[in-house]
Amino acid sequence: MDNACIESFFLHLKVETSYFTQCKTAEELKQTLEEYINFYNHKRFPKRLNQCAPIEYRSTLAA
Repeated sequence: MDNACIESFFLHLKVETSYFTQCKTAEELKQTLEEYINFYNHKRFPKRLNQCAPIEYRSTLAA
């Protein structure tokens, strides 16, 4: 259970980015990963976070 957040992130990464196989260079893979991490933290709105992006949800908890 200690790694539940990380395991969840990597599960979503694997499922939602099946197009990684289209990357032909390490630079393309790096760019794709950066884009996904930005999407995951700022534009993805899971139900369990009350339809908030993770960054937005964390901000509401800290306030």
